[in-house]
Amino acid sequence: MCRETHAVAVTGIGVISPLGRSLECFESTLLACRDALHPLSLFETGIEPAPIVAEIREPLEVESRFGFRLSRTDKLAVLASRDAMAQANPGSEELSLGGVCVSTTVGGLPEIEPQITLDPRAYYRKRKFSSLTSYQHGHVADAVSAYLGLRGPRLGISVACASGAMSIAIAAQMVLDGTVPFMLAGGSEALCPFTVSGFHALQALDPQACRPFDRNRGGLNLGEGAAMLVLETLPRARQRGAKIFAVLRGWGMTNDAFHPTAPHEEGLGLSESMVLAMKMAEVGPDDIGYVNGHGTGTYLNDMAEIKAYETAFRGRRGPIPVSSTKSYMGHNLAAAGALEAVVTILSLRTGALFPTLRLADPMESPVIDWLMGDVRRQPASWALSASAGFGGSNTSLLFGSE
Repeated sequence: MCRETHAVAVTGIGVISPLGRSLECFESTLLACRDALHPLSLFETGIEPAPIVAEIREPLEVESRFGFRLSRTDKLAVLASRDAMAQANPGSEELSLGGVCVSTTVGGLPEIEPQITLDPRAYYRKRKFSSLTSYQHGHVADAVSAYLGLRGPRLGISVACASGAMSIAIAAQMVLDGTVPFMLAGGSEALCPFTVSGFHALQALDPQACRPFDRNRGGLNLGEGAAMLVLETLPRARQRGAKIFAVLRGWGMTNDAFHPTAPHEEGLGLSESMVLAMKMAEVGPDDIGYVNGHGTGTYLNDMAEIKAYETAFRGRRGPIPVSSTKSYMGHNLAAAGALEAVVTILSLRTGALFPTLRLADPMESPVIDWLMGDVRRQPASWALSASAGFGGSNTSLLFGSE
């Protein structure tokens, strides 16, 4: 069994996503195997036909606060954080001591208007200088801290598509070190004209709904959303009688040191992050019942990821169940690892293994049991979420039941 000293309890979960604006809606949509992929309608890109994305179409209402101009990314994070904190209810006496670790890649970038290039001074005079602060990545954590009254450590993480998972791992380590009594950690990302156009220029977008791990995959679909987790040591959570959704018992963070965009062909960094997570949790490949894969649907990523599983799970007695829930909600970039951590926790709690939607002709691998078709009812004691990103950043989170 894993030592209790390596155990971090998840006592609150907040989710704002195209699959639902609450944890309950998020779960029910996953169980129904419904996606949220539609043609982009939030803004114009000049791309025809409109790219397929997963967007939140309902208004995001957050009250104004003196000195703060909230970007769409900020609002997503604040709303998800409020839900997570309401569930965890850490107690008023320690509320102000909590820390925040939030990841994003775009921050307030979607709010930048073309007029800024014509006369920046006039633009800022008209919009007020509060608009300037929302562009930085750390502003998301600033907003969450201010709106919830958390005065502990504040961190903003931006390491591409592994950011959400890495924020959770870093926050968990801070909790274990005793730096802070609890941490609010996760990721937030809004759809942005710059990223949509950029991935289109890279020819990475699938013009149809994406099909991760399929031989005929055509790329990814972008998405938006936020997921925030309240983390505290397992003994502390038990002592105060908190509801425990799952226990984070291991994590691994690595870097390919290989290429600015392409993953290592053999998936070495990603496989090492999974091995490190299992080693920390003191479990082996045979103990893992489900892997929520990174699974973008791009040619290079899916190939490298399969090789990573073949290395990390070599010698396992049977194939490991794997799926990509980006087929439901697109690729949420810096929020992806956090949202997929929630999917992994829900799988443990419900005993449901969520299939990869539209997976019809899966890539061959002797170590992988591809989840496809309907939800499979197969309870697991351990489940792993794997995240990879541009620049070779990798993070794996290993969750277990209490």
